[in-house]
Amino acid sequence: MMNQPLAERLRPKTLDEYIGQKHLVGSGAVLRKMIDAGRVPSFILWGPPGVGKTTLAQIIANKLEAPFYTLSAISSGVKDVREVIEKAKSNRFFNTVSPILFIDEIHRFSKSQQDSLLNAVETGVVTLIGATTENPSFEVIRPLLSRCQVYVLKSLEKNDLMSLLQHAITNDVILKEKDITLTETDAILRYSGGDARKLLNILELVIAAEQDNNKIEITDAKVTERLQENPAAYDKGGEMHYDIISAFIKSIRGSDPDAAIYWLARMVAGGEDPEFIARRLVISASEDIGLANPNALLLANACFDALKKIGWPEGRIILAETTVYLACSPKSNSSYVAINKAMELVNQTGNLPVPLHLRNAPTQLMAELGYSKDYKYAHDFEGHFVKQDYLPKEIINQQFWKAQDNPAETKLTEQMKKLWGDRY
Repeated sequence: MMNQPLAERLRPKTLDEYIGQKHLVGSGAVLRKMIDAGRVPSFILWGPPGVGKTTLAQIIANKLEAPFYTLSAISSGVKDVREVIEKAKSNRFFNTVSPILFIDEIHRFSKSQQDSLLNAVETGVVTLIGATTENPSFEVIRPLLSRCQVYVLKSLEKNDLMSLLQHAITNDVILKEKDITLTETDAILRYSGGDARKLLNILELVIAAEQDNNKIEITDAKVTERLQENPAAYDKGGEMHYDIISAFIKSIRGSDPDAAIYWLARMVAGGEDPEFIARRLVISASEDIGLANPNALLLANACFDALKKIGWPEGRIILAETTVYLACSPKSNSSYVAINKAMELVNQTGNLPVPLHLRNAPTQLMAELGYSKDYKYAHDFEGHFVKQDYLPKEIINQQFWKAQDNPAETKLTEQMKKLWGDRY
């Protein structure tokens, strides 16, 4: 135990020791009630790294006294899944809780791997607990997702992190023998990024630098110095991760291909997930370039697809090509502004009724009630256009999209003026 990392030594064993996620496991919370009742459904824990997904799964298994199997999506195949399910069947006894199968990073499971789980989950052979840092709506197949609840875990808040620090220095078998003072905590809290494991790793790193000294003072300067000296200072889940991706996107937005490529290189060298970078490029293509160069979205999407086919390390070239193209493209955020403006109005006005002439009339009753009456079919008119109202009457004169000053949107504006006159 003395050789274990601090984060492992302090891993909670019960819900009372578990820090954070009160909305799920606090007194009276939905998941806590099910755990206390001794019955939990299959579910997926979605949240950032280091917030207690694996720990919570282990605590639940202990609390329910259920056999606990674990698979990593990175190293397990369909054969491994089937073997675990067979073991679970042999450990399932009449009127006992189902064995728990915990799958870490379930978003990395292929479709065939996820398919192999369906029958066991549906028939109760296992209770599946999946953990993911990615939106399960995109990464988990629909049949499996429909059989699971999804619970969202949040980054730990300042009070949670401070409680964990105090717990570490007063209760850990090694640290409690030292005289440790938390003089300043801003840096260690900031760099942890709400990640409990990272917080404890940083604390351990700072303390290790003063291993010959039993009286240790934690300061912001010491934390920053130790992290800068650490060659693994780039942490794809932490503050530097967010700072660098921010610099990357702002360099593209600012039309500086050299800066954008530099920050891309920093992420590649730091081991950032290539698909995370590619997703951000797709977002940037719409948010920052948009209608000024619609081809940017096509290229960014092709980049994402090609990256999945090619893999690493050649994928860095595809990311570089897309990065330079986006940085050099003309910029417009008119679509971004338009959807935000429309969403703001929707929030203010609620569910305004769809005008009758825009509604379909699949039944005779609907037709008699006026559905689709007086609708003008644009293709029946010259130029495939006819003036009519398409907005609810309460907001009939609202304009959300306003063209910006670039050749592509100037051309779109000319077309709109030709059709609608002074409206654009």
